[in-house]
Formats: sequence, C-alpha cells, structure tokens
Amino acid sequence: MSARADFYLIDKPRFREQPLLLVCELAKKCHAAGKPTLVLCASAAQAEELDDLLWSFEEDSFIEHQIAGLDEDEADVPVLLVPPGIEAPMRPLVINLRAETVAEGFERVLEVVPPEPEARAPLRERWRQYEARGIEPKKHEM
Repeated sequence: MSARADFYLIDKPRFREQPLLLVCELAKKCHAAGKPTLVLCASAAQAEELDDLLWSFEEDSFIEHQIAGLDEDEADVPVLLVPPGIEAPMRPLVINLRAETVAEGFERVLEVVPPEPEARAPLRERWRQYEARGIEPKKHEM
C-alpha cells in the first residue's frame, strides 16, 4: 500500500480561533480507526497544550494519549504526542505540526494548514516535496 498525505486547511471559525481543536478532531478520527498515531508537535509547549485539550475538548469522549519521553510504557498508547528532540518510532498515522515533511515509514500523514495566507507558503512547498517522493497529496477544507 502506498503512503498518503492529507492536507487539512483550517477554515471554520472554531478552528481559526483554536487550531489545536482541529488536531484533536483528527486524533479522534485516528483513534476511532484503531491505528496507532504520532502527533509531531512543533514545540514542547504545543505538546503540553494539546495534551490538556485532548482531555477536555469533548466531555463524552476520551482519547488515550500521552507526551513521548515521559514514560517507558508509551508503545501501547494509541496517540503519542512527540515534542522536538524526543525520538519515537514511526507509526501508521502521523499528524504533522512541524515545519518539515515527515520521513518514510508512515501509511498516512495528516498535515494541518494554518488559516493565515503567509503561513501557507511553506505548506505548498511541503506538498511539492511529498509529490516528488511519489505521494499524491489531497486537500480537505476544515
């Protein structure tokens, strides 16, 4: 099976106000699909903010998750939040919040595209980088 890259463009007002809510929604879908997921966070602070949001964004659902590097038992955690500088083995699904493309080894990468036009240029370049690797990106308005 070939790898996929999906770009999620933030458009709805609630995601514009709090972009990490979209990440929570994507993590929820990955969790529901039963596939182990990595969330590659742009900073340790972002990983902590996402950790808090995943506990509270929906009253009636719980997404089992943790921040990588804090506990030895992270291999069995369905959603692993990975701050920069922490090594974690690749997983089938990757939500990428970092500035670079994700290396090989995933089935599907989910890229979150900020609403600001100036922040989208690097993601256009990333789209081209995935295409150059033979991965056909798809766009989703959120």
